[in-house]
Amino acid sequence: MTLPYVEIDGRPANAENLLVPALTGGYGHYTAMQVRDAGVRGLAHHLTRLDRANRELFGPALDGGRIRALVAGALDAAGTRDAAVRVYVYGPEDAPTVMVVVNEPVDMPSGAQSLLSVPYERPVAHLKHLGGFAQAYYGRLARRQGFTDALLTGPGGVIAEGAVTNIAFWDGTSVVWPDRPALPGVTRAVLEPRLADHGLKSTRREVTLAGLAAYSAAFVTNTRGIAPVGRVDEREFAVDAELMKVVWRAFEETPWDPIHPG
Repeated sequence: MTLPYVEIDGRPANAENLLVPALTGGYGHYTAMQVRDAGVRGLAHHLTRLDRANRELFGPALDGGRIRALVAGALDAAGTRDAAVRVYVYGPEDAPTVMVVVNEPVDMPSGAQSLLSVPYERPVAHLKHLGGFAQAYYGRLARRQGFTDALLTGPGGVIAEGAVTNIAFWDGTSVVWPDRPALPGVTRAVLEPRLADHGLKSTRREVTLAGLAAYSAAFVTNTRGIAPVGRVDEREFAVDAELMKVVWRAFEETPWDPIHPG
C-alpha cells in the first residue's frame, strides 16, 4: 500500500470523514512515534500524553487500549511493521475523532545540528497541540539561513526548546535541561531517568543565550532520536563523542513496547 496511509476512527479516510479534521480550525492534539517491528519506545508516555491532553482540551478520558487498537489496525491495513505514525485527536467534545497517519519510518540525521535562536515560545507549551504556525515559520526561516532548525527563546534570551525538539546542555558534570515551559517529549521522558544508570547526572535550571559559554556540548531529542548540537547562532559547540555515546546507549536500552494489544 502506498504511504502515507490514513484512517479515521478505524476506517480509511474519505471525503466524508475528513470533514471533521478539516473543519476543526486547528483545535486538537496529537502524538508522533517511530514504530519498529510493530513496537514503540515509550508507548505508555504516548498514551498518557494523549489522555491528559484530551481531558484538558475536550473533557473525556481517551482510552489507551482504543488508541493501540487503532494504530495496530492502521499498521496492518498499510501492510507494514516499520513506520512513522502520528495520532491526531479532534472534537467533538463528547466523542473525539481519532486520525492515524502511517508514513515511512525516519531516523534522526547523525550529523551535528545548528540552531537559530528566535523570539518565540509555544503557547500552552505542555501540550502537543495543533496549530504550530510559528514553529513552522521560524523553522523555515532558520533553514533559509543555513541552520538545521529554530531554537525557541523567551524574554531575555531564556532558552525553552527546539522548534520540534527538546534540548539539553552539558556543563562537564551534568546534563542540563532548560527550566522553562516546554513540551516534555517522549524521547526525553524515557532518556532522562536512565542517565543516572550510566553515570550522568541530570538537572533542570535556567539556560540563557548569554550564558552558553558555561556549556561545552549540547544535544537535541525528539521522536526520531538524538543528535548533537554543533552551533547555536554563532556559538559553536564541540561534539562530545563520549557523551553522545553514553546518551545513545541509555536511550537504546529502552525496550520497544508492542503496539498490538494483548
